[in-house]
Amino acid sequence: MSSVSDTLSQISSSLSSSASESGSYTPESSPPTSPAPIPDVKHTFGQDCTSKQGEIKLPTPFFPPSLVRNGTLAAACTIPRVLPQELELPPVPLEAPCDEVDPQDVATPDSWINRDPRLVRLTGKHPFNSEAKLKDLYSAGFLTPSNLFFVRNHGAVPRIDYETASQWTVEIHGLCNNPTIFTLHDLRSKFQVVTVPVTLVCAGNRRKEQNIVQKSLGFSWGAAGVSTALFTGVYLSDVLDYVTPAKIAKHVIFEGCDKLPNGPYGTSQLLSWARDKRKGMLLSWAMNGVPLEPDHGFPLRLVVPSQIGGRSVKWLSHIELSKYESQHHLHFHDNKVLPMPVDADKARAENDWWYDPRYIIRDLNVNSAIASPDHEEILETADKADSDVFATGGYAYAGGGRRVTRVEISCDDGSTWSLADIQYPEDAYRDVAFEDDIYGTLDLTSTDTCLCWCFWTFNIPYGTLKGSRSISVRCMDESLALQPRDMYWNATGMMNNWWFRVCIHHIEGGRLQFEHPTMAGTQPGGWMQRLKDESMNPAKPSFAGPTDLVSENRNEVKKSEVIPMVKDGVQRKISIEEFEKHKSTENPWFVVNGEVYDGTGFLKDHPGGPESITLVAGEDATEDFMAIHSTDAKKQLVDYHIGTLAGKLETGTDQAQEYGMNHEFLHPKKWKKVVLGGIQAVSKDSKVYHFTFGSNDQALGLPTGQHVYVRLRRKVKHEDSAEVVEGELVQRAYTPLSRPEDKGFIDMLVKIYYPNEKFPQGGRMTLGFAELEIGDHVEIKGPIGHFTWLGHGRASLHGAEQRVKEIAMICAGSGVTPILQVLRAVLNDSASEDEKTRVWVLDINRHLDDILCKEELDGLAVQHRERFQLRYSLTGMPAPADWDQSLGRIDDAMLKYLPSPIAESLTCICGPLSMEQSTKGEE
Repeated sequence: MSSVSDTLSQISSSLSSSASESGSYTPESSPPTSPAPIPDVKHTFGQDCTSKQGEIKLPTPFFPPSLVRNGTLAAACTIPRVLPQELELPPVPLEAPCDEVDPQDVATPDSWINRDPRLVRLTGKHPFNSEAKLKDLYSAGFLTPSNLFFVRNHGAVPRIDYETASQWTVEIHGLCNNPTIFTLHDLRSKFQVVTVPVTLVCAGNRRKEQNIVQKSLGFSWGAAGVSTALFTGVYLSDVLDYVTPAKIAKHVIFEGCDKLPNGPYGTSQLLSWARDKRKGMLLSWAMNGVPLEPDHGFPLRLVVPSQIGGRSVKWLSHIELSKYESQHHLHFHDNKVLPMPVDADKARAENDWWYDPRYIIRDLNVNSAIASPDHEEILETADKADSDVFATGGYAYAGGGRRVTRVEISCDDGSTWSLADIQYPEDAYRDVAFEDDIYGTLDLTSTDTCLCWCFWTFNIPYGTLKGSRSISVRCMDESLALQPRDMYWNATGMMNNWWFRVCIHHIEGGRLQFEHPTMAGTQPGGWMQRLKDESMNPAKPSFAGPTDLVSENRNEVKKSEVIPMVKDGVQRKISIEEFEKHKSTENPWFVVNGEVYDGTGFLKDHPGGPESITLVAGEDATEDFMAIHSTDAKKQLVDYHIGTLAGKLETGTDQAQEYGMNHEFLHPKKWKKVVLGGIQAVSKDSKVYHFTFGSNDQALGLPTGQHVYVRLRRKVKHEDSAEVVEGELVQRAYTPLSRPEDKGFIDMLVKIYYPNEKFPQGGRMTLGFAELEIGDHVEIKGPIGHFTWLGHGRASLHGAEQRVKEIAMICAGSGVTPILQVLRAVLNDSASEDEKTRVWVLDINRHLDDILCKEELDGLAVQHRERFQLRYSLTGMPAPADWDQSLGRIDDAMLKYLPSPIAESLTCICGPLSMEQSTKGEE
């Protein structure tokens, strides 16, 4: 696979030789037009089109515009050809493509893709799932710029270089009489090329509202999981007619080339639907007049109008005619609306729900949203007469090719409704018959099928707003399907389409402030979260009261509790210079939300140990503190508040610039990303996770005996599915399994604590590891710890160096990793005979196959038998018949296998608290 720079060189070198014959153009060139020969229809031929449809060319260069950056001609060709103004069509977006990698994509598998930082990320940094802010989406108009078009990826984006794209094929096989492998040239030359305006909508649009009511299996889409573009390609129905499906074929299966844990993404259509040209299904290579971007399926994708976005397969490589529906994993384990009684846990536990054909989603349902006024927008009313009007607006859409026939607005919580004005920009294309050598045929004159969203506006008198607590919108389509008042919660959180309501707050000075129900992703805000924070039911709001938003559970709702974290009467201003004098482990100060705290008095009492504080000494700890601490911990912070920081701390060097600058990867003050490259199961509940750095020549930089902090964002997903919900941020200390001399990676041995009867939630952190997939990342920083093996028979404990002649180590389960690190270092120490340390290890596990790293431990015991004694104990019964080691939990008899304490000895324990107490005789 060529690098991006190699690809760009290929493109640049080919432009000058191919421009004349490939239909190159500049943004300023407008296609000539001919008089309209059909009454009431604007009929125009673009350049080089002198017949009904001449030779249709790919946009040049045929490569994602965001990746074409070198050369004047190349830069010009990233802007689409402008459609003639006399056609009076919605303007094609001319926004320049993104030309920089977002810092959040650095060190992910998508680090080569340029993305717009305005997009709201819904699943962290990777995989990339995003939507625009609702205000930006609405302001962009009917056609959405690709920079702001929503993105749904299940994993890493396939990296298709220029040469591969130019030779791209799609294979059509199975139950057909003429199986064929089509190149893009074949598609353009054998079938009519068309351009069609299509609105795509994620089935999870508005899911955040459902997630606030009850956590679903999906991540939190806001109301901007919808976008519209001009898609250029060929009708799927024409292609299917060419291959001639057999009569027994009932389904058409589509597969992309992405690599996911359970195979590539794939899904299917009913053959009868796929052969119906009125449904508008396309094999598409261009979007808004230019090649598809990587996130949108370059070089070829399926576009399925009026159905959920999950049916529009990206990076299309195979099509199969079959008697049966798709057997792809995500065809079954995604895009379903399960019955309301089936909650997320039941859906995960009972697999049959996913295979019931009654619950599959095909067509979109009716839906609408309010985009103006925006969330937290403030409206001045003092100088407005009651008869003056305020313009509101938003979008609406329906499925199955049906038209939205009415949009209704209520300012009294649904007691009365008024009709909004609806604009149908899609109808402009019904008055046009246009031919062009890039767009092909743009002609909707013979169809009345609605494939796009519409926009609505409604003027509300200021007098009405002043007496109202909310604005609600609902819509209806031509089948009389109507948005419901109440939410239909379901385990996938899909197809949420209850009334969209905006709360109106009456604030001082006669001003009004508007509050949307939610904000996309992890963004805070919205009246639904306020209700839930007050233990009220956000699914049953009432805006009819005289004061504020309420719920059926209470008479009134208050603002979310603001937890005070500053001490009354503290007015001290602390300069940056003074603050930075307290980076030491003895007197650590840190910042949370601009306030300074002295952690010295809590070093001994912190549940996570003093390192939890000293690691952030002299830093802004807001992100870490707010993400993982409880309400009680936040209240406790008040006692350590000493003042307000006067100034802003430097954020430090960007991680992308740090790669290669330091010999060692770890940084004690900065979280650094590592990417999961492999997972190896070593027992029924333990796995080794292999994470890679950004450089293959960097050592981890962890002293023997020390640990690293690991943090990750929890994911919730139904069984084996890639459908992700953003979750809590969790962190804890781990000792790696990899060796200090290893470079470019870190291996971590993790025992997964799955939910059980005693602990129904399982282990929060270890389940976070279990949820990881190849390409995901976690963040690490360090080193931390109070023990370090220095070598030559010496160790440092709490900063004090001492001679160690004997060391006894007791461990259980995955607690073997810190023991193993020290054991390796002691036994491989280049010390003199007088300095060599003797070692005893007692390893306690439930069953024989629970003993981790046993092969290495046994090998070291044989190799160093003169100074290393190894003893195992099993607590589970029955033990193997030939077991000659100890049985049961640690007791006095077992401790006799360890040396008696002497002046220059240490005993180290790594295991559960109960084991530590037994060893110390505290039980």
